[in-house]
Amino acid sequence: MANKKPDAGERGASRGKGPRIEEIPLNPALEWTKSIAIAVVLFLVLRSFLVQTFVITSGSMEETLLVGDMLVVNRVAIGSRVPATNLRIPGYSKPRLLDVLVFDPPHEETIMLIKRLVGMPGDTLEMRNRTLYRNGQAVNEPYVIHSNVADEAHPWMEWQRDYVTSDVDRGVYSPTRDTWGPLVVPEVHYFMLGDNREQSLDSRYWGLLEGWRVEGRAMFTYFSYNKGSYRPFPWIREVRWGRVLDGIS
Repeated sequence: MANKKPDAGERGASRGKGPRIEEIPLNPALEWTKSIAIAVVLFLVLRSFLVQTFVITSGSMEETLLVGDMLVVNRVAIGSRVPATNLRIPGYSKPRLLDVLVFDPPHEETIMLIKRLVGMPGDTLEMRNRTLYRNGQAVNEPYVIHSNVADEAHPWMEWQRDYVTSDVDRGVYSPTRDTWGPLVVPEVHYFMLGDNREQSLDSRYWGLLEGWRVEGRAMFTYFSYNKGSYRPFPWIREVRWGRVLDGIS
């Protein structure tokens, strides 16, 4: 009996070929849009919950931080705050004494500040002629600088009367920038001061910092330049190389 030759369809089947699949051409504009959207979402997640950058624009933390320093702030350590809310995603640590923190101040909702944490919940704080006392002991502050300016009182400081110790007569209590207290830091609050002590608007003025307002802990300076220079292109010609990747403490 003569062998029958397979037709074209049979020959294709015998070689293991399946049905033909037609490729659908991609829309380049759509693919670019999707890629950009994914990148934006990843950036927002990174910025909102992991790390954030911060630029120093005032001298309130000199000499620890200089105008023109650009910082990386660790948001995940203390716990990230959900944007536009008071809710916080738990972190793996809590704010520590002497941490340099970035936060939303209670007196101004549209800015962020950076100061040093000098008073923990339960601490009794006092300042006598520019010397800080914590729980009755003078604090050694090698990071602080002072300037030759006269002491001052300010109406904002009246908030302190609600937190002074019981032995203080609230009726005659008159705090100044350089002499105030003793007062007790309540639970879930912190007392923040600038290292450039006489040039800082801090907890002495606007009050105690609520814990939920903390944005993160300053980690290191990733770039720095002399922002006040009048030379052209200071971000190139006035780079402070010694501060690049310098840790903050």
